Amino acid sequence: MKMPIDKTLSHRPSANRVISAARKQFFAHGFRTVRMDDIAAELGMSKKTLYAHFPSKTALVQTIMQEKFSEVEADLSRLKSTDEQNVETALRNLLDCVQRHTAEIQPPFVRDIGRELPELFQIIEKRRRDLIRHHFGELFKQGQRTGLIRKDIPVLLIIESLLGAVQAIMNPPKLAELGLTVETGYLSIIRIILEGALHNQRNR
Repeated sequence: MKMPIDKTLSHRPSANRVISAARKQFFAHGFRTVRMDDIAAELGMSKKTLYAHFPSKTALVQTIMQEKFSEVEADLSRLKSTDEQNVETALRNLLDCVQRHTAEIQPPFVRDIGRELPELFQIIEKRRRDLIRHHFGELFKQGQRTGLIRKDIPVLLIIESLLGAVQAIMNPPKLAELGLTVETGYLSIIRIILEGALHNQRNR
């Protein structure tokens, strides 16, 4: 399953209205419980018009996730360009960025995507891994050069530890078992890994 965004649709105002409304509903209440009828009713739009933009609920959620990842990538790239000279600030801003983007995604959405759209869930996991490897990897390398990050631990090992923890914890059953939201799960994992990678201030 590919996750393309149809630019001929996404740039039309009415399609953007659909994406915005559906995004709020899906992320808050899950994929399963939100019906296309509900979205059409909220927008005062006929189902015919809605389906002219998005032929299925799956197509709509694919577009929403593509938009979400594009936003995350743009924000992370912007942080990279503004904080290159200050690694501590960059780390803090990166955590703020992660918190902002994960706050809107509630456990029911992750649960439903994992159960009902496993191929899409796999694509999401791959995009997530790629983003972590790229943006955290570069930042950790900068941190080692400045002495903020321990040099006795290879950056690749730090990244793989981070990815392993995310893989093990950021899934619906484990989040439920630990009583975590998507937001608190990501932030807790990242902070635990960072505490092990950061130099103790007294030893610097």
